[in-house]
Amino acid sequence: MGLSFEAATADILAHPRFLETKRLTHHGVDNSVYDHSVAVAWMAYRMAVALGLREDEILSVTRAALLHDFFGYDWHDEWFKRFLRHYRGFRRLTHMHAFVHGTMAAKRASRYFALTDRQREAIAAHMFPLAPKMPRSKEGWIVTAADKTVAAREMTQCVCRALGRTMRRALLD
Repeated sequence: MGLSFEAATADILAHPRFLETKRLTHHGVDNSVYDHSVAVAWMAYRMAVALGLREDEILSVTRAALLHDFFGYDWHDEWFKRFLRHYRGFRRLTHMHAFVHGTMAAKRASRYFALTDRQREAIAAHMFPLAPKMPRSKEGWIVTAADKTVAAREMTQCVCRALGRTMRRALLD
C-alpha cells in the first residue's frame, strides 16, 4: 500500500510537547491547535497521495503539515501582548501572530524533531501570502493549501455555530 498516515505521524503525535497543543485554542473555542494540526496533516497527506508524490515526499509533506502550527504559545495571552509591545507602526503589524507564527513553529519544531530544509521551509511559509516568503517547494504549496482549506472549514463551522446561537436567542425572545 505504501506509507500510512499513522506511520508518518506516530512519533510526533505521541511527543509530550506536541500533546501540549491540545490546550491551545485555535479557530474557535471548540478547536485546539492539536485538532487543527492533525486535520491539516490528514488533508496534506491525502493531497500528496492523490498527486502521486513519492513516499519520501508524502512523509515530508505530512510531517511538515502536522508541525505547521507548532509555535508553542497562546497568542491570545499576556505573553504575546508583551511581545508585540516591543514594536510600533508597520513593524508591529508584521510581528502579529499571523505573520510570525510559521517561522516560530519551524524553529521550535527543529528543536524537537529532525526536519529537512524543505519541511522547515514549508512550515515557515505556510501562511503565504501573509508570511514574508512564498513557498518554494511542492511540500510548501501542499501544506499551505491544506492549511487554508482546513482553516476555512473550521472558521465556517465557528461562524455557523455563533449564528445558530444568535438565531435561537432571537427566536426565544
